[in-house]
Amino acid sequence: MELWEKLIAGDEVACARAISMVENEKDGYLEFLRKIHPHTGRAYTIGFTGPPGAGKSTLVDKVVKNLREKDLKVGVIAVDPTSPFTRGAILGDRIRMADLNTDPGVFIRSMGTRGSLGGISKATLAAIKVLDAYGCDVILVETVGVGQSEIDVVKTVDTVVMVMVPGLGDDIQAIKAGVMEIGDVFVVNKADNDRAKKTKLEIEMMLDFNKDWAFRPPVSLAIAAENTGIDELVDNIHDHREYLENSDELEKRRLNRETMQIHQLVEDIMNKQLDQKMDGRKEDVKKSLDGDLDPYSIGFDIAQELLKSNQFIK
Repeated sequence: MELWEKLIAGDEVACARAISMVENEKDGYLEFLRKIHPHTGRAYTIGFTGPPGAGKSTLVDKVVKNLREKDLKVGVIAVDPTSPFTRGAILGDRIRMADLNTDPGVFIRSMGTRGSLGGISKATLAAIKVLDAYGCDVILVETVGVGQSEIDVVKTVDTVVMVMVPGLGDDIQAIKAGVMEIGDVFVVNKADNDRAKKTKLEIEMMLDFNKDWAFRPPVSLAIAAENTGIDELVDNIHDHREYLENSDELEKRRLNRETMQIHQLVEDIMNKQLDQKMDGRKEDVKKSLDGDLDPYSIGFDIAQELLKSNQFIK
């Protein structure tokens, strides 16, 4: 059997190999993604984002266990900061979720950001496709937690869970930050902190500024370390899923996701070809410094060359 056939048959080793293939863009990875594409589109994806220290990994761990009690097959993609030494993921999340590794109904993969902005690895979308074809019912994506640029997670998942925590400075300022606009479901973790209820109230007040919600994001409290508030959080996620499925919003989100993946692929192909062209135009770039040429003419010429070539068709 080929790798893609083993994957859709539910082979765990094949799943690990497939994610490595798409993450590292090994030879044949695009053809592999073409093969598995007809077997995707069934999994529901949930993103967990929020500031560092909010307890996202512990919360994800408890949510996974809750979903497993419902006999759902779960995939987890934990996007870790890349190690400066190995270029791989630091794997902190897999260490924290070690007790899930023995559950055959759970597949956990840490992926390095490798310099990608927005808290999401470039390969995350492809990894979601792999886990979908592998047979996961639900796929959770946990981001690094890098601030406002985490809006990228919206384009990657169906439901975005914004994890907040009291005691990280001025709560109102954190709420006003642009990341607050991307949450579909809010949860204030570490709710045993005295300021948790105040943080929840402030989030509710900010949400009330918008009177036109088609689905008003619910806000709940949780103490992930004690497995408290997990049922309510999962119920809130389910309510948002029902809203998406009963409207045209789920299709819109998934169309945006496919569009982004196509954009990403075309940009990658063009950037690789551009780098090759630029290597051959170094003398022209030097001339632009002397005023003999200008960067605009050089750029236009290279664009014309690329558009006229057949290099993109492979």
